[in-house]
Amino acid sequence: MLKDVENLKPAVKSFKLRELEVFPNTILSPMDGVTDAPFRRLCRVLSGNRMGLLVSEFVPTNADEIFSLTGHKQLKFYPEEKPFGIQIFGCYPDKMAAAAKKIADGLHPDYIEVNAGCPAPKVAGKGSGSGLLRDLPRLQEILHDTRKALDTCQVNVPLTLKCRIGWDDDSINVMETLKIAEGEGVELLVVHGRTRLQGYNGLANWDWIGKVAAAAKIPVVGNGDVNSVECALERINTYGVSGVSIGRGAMHNPWIFGQIADAWEGKPAHIITAEEALDVFSIYYKFLEEEGRTEMGAMGRLKQLAARLCKGFVDGSEGCADEPQTGTSAAMHVRQTLLTAQTPEEFFERKEKLKSGIAKSLRYEPNRLVNLNGAKDNTLVFGNRYENR
Repeated sequence: MLKDVENLKPAVKSFKLRELEVFPNTILSPMDGVTDAPFRRLCRVLSGNRMGLLVSEFVPTNADEIFSLTGHKQLKFYPEEKPFGIQIFGCYPDKMAAAAKKIADGLHPDYIEVNAGCPAPKVAGKGSGSGLLRDLPRLQEILHDTRKALDTCQVNVPLTLKCRIGWDDDSINVMETLKIAEGEGVELLVVHGRTRLQGYNGLANWDWIGKVAAAAKIPVVGNGDVNSVECALERINTYGVSGVSIGRGAMHNPWIFGQIADAWEGKPAHIITAEEALDVFSIYYKFLEEEGRTEMGAMGRLKQLAARLCKGFVDGSEGCADEPQTGTSAAMHVRQTLLTAQTPEEFFERKEKLKSGIAKSLRYEPNRLVNLNGAKDNTLVFGNRYENR
């Protein structure tokens, strides 16, 4: 439950990306296979159009001999998603630069982002994503050539960088990455506080993010384990970052950006009912249909979202209510009812029955989702305070 959210006082509520004032100071982190256009549009609707920045799923550049705008579904975005950035990844400076120029000239995004953070073996193992952290001269060349290419475009497009703090605990080099980024014209740095070898395990190291923010001349946005308004506030105020980037927290709570915007605007916390949470599926399905998803593809995404959201259902008075017929929790009953549907029609029929029945005894409580990654750590530890920002 969000408590006294109207009294939260963030040190900063927005940041600037060139002439663009970004409020609230949040970014929906790009996640392959999750943050496609339907999910991004869902988050924007639920936020009351107060999302900060949106960014595409990452777009590969290595495979194309000649980069084509029509060959990558990740490039599609809708006008209401702006301000919107497109993230590219690869290990060849010439291909990255050529792709960035084509994207900027052809699609006019609000910024282009270079990915130096993806830990997936098929990406990092080939020298792209966080693999670039093992070859900083190559990363510097990519940033240099990409910035140079963008300078020749018909439109002015800022260049940003997403990185991790290093490859492993013995080779943390995020301070060197910051220096390279600033020297090559990067205008915003997003730092995920894990190493590549960590993947998504354990907790992000916000001490390192704070060190980067304290030393930087450009805005630094921190990423890792932000799953609530209170957490966003503490990250911003403790570590001196310009904002926070939220990934898996949004997967479980797509309202989080609107909740942060409400808090920064001094508005009372909006209590999400179980009925309201269930209505999200209709909005999401509409966006999936507009995207041209097959029935099976749309069902997969509906169930993916249901599996996450239902973790936040609790009894309206306390804890979790028991379902007498099954002996399992009411939240689990809702989850299983939705996940065992075989067609969209059946899914929505069951959803309506749940709304008029057991859901009336439930509420949606996203703040109970402390641990997002399945690791044993379930507390958020904050270290040194960085005030010289």
